Amino acid sequence: MSYLPGPHKKALAAVDSIVSFAKQEIEKHKESSSLHEPGDFIDYYLFQMEKDRKKLPYTNAVIHEMQRIKYVMLVGAPRKSMKDVKMRGYVIPKGCYVLADLRSVLLDPEQWETPEEFNPNHFLDKDGKFIEREEFLPFGIGRRACVGQQLARIETFIFLTRLLRAFSFRLPEGVKELSEASIAKVTVHPQPYKLCAIPIQA
Repeated sequence: MSYLPGPHKKALAAVDSIVSFAKQEIEKHKESSSLHEPGDFIDYYLFQMEKDRKKLPYTNAVIHEMQRIKYVMLVGAPRKSMKDVKMRGYVIPKGCYVLADLRSVLLDPEQWETPEEFNPNHFLDKDGKFIEREEFLPFGIGRRACVGQQLARIETFIFLTRLLRAFSFRLPEGVKELSEASIAKVTVHPQPYKLCAIPIQA
């Protein structure tokens, strides 16, 4: 829509301005030391988010490993080079569109102990504490990283933990295993499947 003329351009510019302002405010709050003494809603939100994750390191590791091994995009969002760039002997000319292959990092055998297998230990240290990994890039990196990654992370965490507290999940009768083969279209998603959600008695 940004390439088409019309009044919607003002709306798009306003959205960009709001998002930019919000990101700046969040980064300022992250850099401050007031998270343990929240002064506003952003402080309190960031503090509570960090406090849910630290208490559940294995759950946090499982979520990260899910996003690593089953990355939903075939490639990252396209970016346009604004000037000629030289990198590692290659020249990226001005105006060239670049697609980042984040799977090459998320499944790199030099970075992950078992790159093709689901293994939450990729994100746990020897004491079972959660560790951040530079190679974990499902949302991109730098100034052009996904603006919704914080929201996506906390929503995934909340939904998964709520479901696991309320239900026990099992395969339907007669089904021994689920297919792990992915369906690749615009995004990558799993084969259709069924699960039985059995309420956990309080």
